[in-house]
Amino acid sequence: MDVNAAVAAASAIAGVCTGAVATLAFRWSERDQKRPTRTSLHTDPALPPGVDTVLSVLRSSAVVLDEADSVVKASSAAYALGLVRGGKLAVEPMLQMARDTRRDGEIRQVELDLPRRGTGRGEALAVSARVAPLGSRLVLLLVEDLTEARRIEAVRRDFVANVSHELKTPVGALSLLSEAVMDASEDPEAVERFAGRMQIEATRLTSLVQELIDLSRVQNDDPLEDAEPVRVDELVAEAVDRCRQPAATKQITMAAGGTADVRVWGNRGQLAAALGNLVENAVNYSPARTRVGIAARRVTAPGGDLIEIAVTDQGIGISDKDKERIFERFYRVDPARSRATGGTGLGLAIVKHVAASHGGEVTVWSSEGQGSTFTLRLPEAAAPRSPHPNSPASGPGDVRDEDDADGPDRTTAYESIPAAPEVLP
Repeated sequence: MDVNAAVAAASAIAGVCTGAVATLAFRWSERDQKRPTRTSLHTDPALPPGVDTVLSVLRSSAVVLDEADSVVKASSAAYALGLVRGGKLAVEPMLQMARDTRRDGEIRQVELDLPRRGTGRGEALAVSARVAPLGSRLVLLLVEDLTEARRIEAVRRDFVANVSHELKTPVGALSLLSEAVMDASEDPEAVERFAGRMQIEATRLTSLVQELIDLSRVQNDDPLEDAEPVRVDELVAEAVDRCRQPAATKQITMAAGGTADVRVWGNRGQLAAALGNLVENAVNYSPARTRVGIAARRVTAPGGDLIEIAVTDQGIGISDKDKERIFERFYRVDPARSRATGGTGLGLAIVKHVAASHGGEVTVWSSEGQGSTFTLRLPEAAAPRSPHPNSPASGPGDVRDEDDADGPDRTTAYESIPAAPEVLP
């Protein structure tokens, strides 16, 4: 019995010790879980209530710094702009603003030009930074990207300057010519000569104002609101008729051909203006007794069939450096020639806007001294492709095979024109 009692007593003592050790281990574990670690201090800061929610809906890039200048909270836009790297604010002027605000509590704002990440071309990123205290130990930095706003302002400023310059030329000429008419009131021949010059300048001024109105309209209006299927051959006929007189004066042959009965979807007035500008430029910049061709064809594209309308001339051509800028407003390849032909520098800009607003594009092939080919590509309208009962399936001058999906080729563009084109009277 004594042995059994001793064993029981030993077992009881062992159980008590085990329970005591387990209790101590449990309490130690709880204390360890409640103790803040270095990671938890860095990733779970004590932001004032509601601040996290407000920062998540702001359009500006937001960064919250603590008293050690470490990033407590940063929006994804702040990382995208390169403001935060490695848990630190990477822009020294902003970091200094944050330190000054933490010291005196004053709100500060400044505009900065920052290097753009990943371009390697030294392009600046314009930002507006605002720093304010957030509680007793945190600082809030809000950064607004002003790059696009500055670009738009620069475009607007240049446009106003160019318009003023372009309007000044014909207005000044009219003023001088009117004085000349007054001084030569007793010379009928001089009056007639000056009056003719005044008429030319007045026509130029009217054309400039009209093209400004057209450019404003295509930029602001949605062409698809009044969209309809438009026959390409009707657009071509209208463009040819518009340039009939200047072409006849220079003895320029105008010929049209290509795939018959194709349609594009869009605003008829804008499409007619765009194609008319291309044909008018081809006539104006072509020497006398040459040929201008307009050809249309259907090409297959991944997003749906496209209609290509190519306008080819045998004019002066365009240099490589000018090709990149010819669709800019008021840009002219040859300013002296443009003044002689009455060009305003807005025609190709209008073509570009019309093509883009209709879901298409305009491209150019050119070689100096050999001429140019401007190609307008537009989505085909969903219309039956069967030819008219009284007309053949295609015109006498079919363009290139539809399998040829490459850009316009100089030779094939001319092959698309009928062999015996009509010479305009």
